[in-house]
Amino acid sequence: MIHEDTYAVPCLYDKICKKGGTSQSPLSVQVPGSKSITNRALLLATLAEGVSTLRGVLFSDDSRHFLKCIQDLGFQTQVSEAERIIRIHGQGGAIPLSEASLYVGSAGTAARFLTAFLGLSHGIYHMDASEQMRRRPMAPLLSSLKELGCQVIYGENPCRESFPFTLASHGFQKDNISINIDESSQFLSALLIASCLCDRDFTTYIQGTHGMAYIEMTRQMMSRFGVEVLKNSDGSFLTKAGQHYQAMDYSIEPDVSAACYFYAMCPLLHIPVRVEQVHFQSLQGDVGFLSILEQMGCQVSDTPQGILLDPPKSKNFPGITVDMSTCSDQAITLAAMAPFADTPTTITGIGHIRLQESDRIAAIAGELAKMGIRCEEHQDAITIYPGLPKPSMVETYQDHRMAMGFSLIGLRSPGILIHNPGCCAKTFENYFSVLDQVAQELMLPQAH
Repeated sequence: MIHEDTYAVPCLYDKICKKGGTSQSPLSVQVPGSKSITNRALLLATLAEGVSTLRGVLFSDDSRHFLKCIQDLGFQTQVSEAERIIRIHGQGGAIPLSEASLYVGSAGTAARFLTAFLGLSHGIYHMDASEQMRRRPMAPLLSSLKELGCQVIYGENPCRESFPFTLASHGFQKDNISINIDESSQFLSALLIASCLCDRDFTTYIQGTHGMAYIEMTRQMMSRFGVEVLKNSDGSFLTKAGQHYQAMDYSIEPDVSAACYFYAMCPLLHIPVRVEQVHFQSLQGDVGFLSILEQMGCQVSDTPQGILLDPPKSKNFPGITVDMSTCSDQAITLAAMAPFADTPTTITGIGHIRLQESDRIAAIAGELAKMGIRCEEHQDAITIYPGLPKPSMVETYQDHRMAMGFSLIGLRSPGILIHNPGCCAKTFENYFSVLDQVAQELMLPQAH
């Protein structure tokens, strides 16, 4: 229950065990629309010619900032949060206002996607962000934009390539660019989405392989809106000239990243879980987290209602060693499960998560250490040993995934408090209300 600036996680494991376990009916949960898909769809609809209707939209801090930026650029929109629908009047790549001031908040997608779009257009755009986003990487994208002909004028700290800055853009001055994506795959997604604005064939070369599942999401969504990006044999990407986005009626998938917190309850609480309308054909890379849960003994099946996860045959589950570079948003989720495994868990391939809303590897290690859980922290990996977490106040570092992920520990161990639960508004503003509803449902008397 939320009390002022903390949330007391309901400890359910012992209560469920005393009840003799749950019924055969799975816990059924609905989650909001995907943040990653919502924000890509907002930009693609803006770039398209005509009126697009987006359905199943996620309304959160990130998407509201993105939407406000689009409106501040002069685009007409009709918005119904109750129906989760947004209609956007696209201008075929043109921008109604040739000068505007935009604030992207803490939304990394808005920060990177809009910067690329505006930096490769024509006009003067003043960009700013939250203190958190000002600390996150922007330099590789801004360097590429300058190489393509955009003038970037820095504000408070001209020696640091970050927000705030002004873009004085003059379109594409070159037909190719190279971008390093070690710090964020959003740099590449941003350039690919804007690449069709070039009047020549445009080639994007990359350094690094991080986040390619998100790049495939971007390519597939671009294709749905009418622009194909080809992947060359050398790993570069080619956008043929003359392509244009077309307005469409587009339905947004449920957020698999949000769904994973509930799927993690399956082995933790030894209950079957289904998240409505989440399926394996999802565009979202975090669906790969279900394969990790399979390695821990869960059984997975895709039903018409959504993917169903059944718990391991025994109430114990093993720790694993796993490269989570393709679903790194769930590194915190697995870390929260790890103390309850029978053997140590090692998570690798996650060095880039040090540069997200918080230094997530350090945050995981620090918060687990406060609970008495042994961890070994490395630059791009962490090993977590089994143990019984002690009562603790979890510091969330203004990071929504720390808040949601570490709430899982409290479902199994008593005395876990989440500080600043409101930071979940970034992507899933009613997460803790949904968690309370789940707790109530699980504690209802079983039907016989």
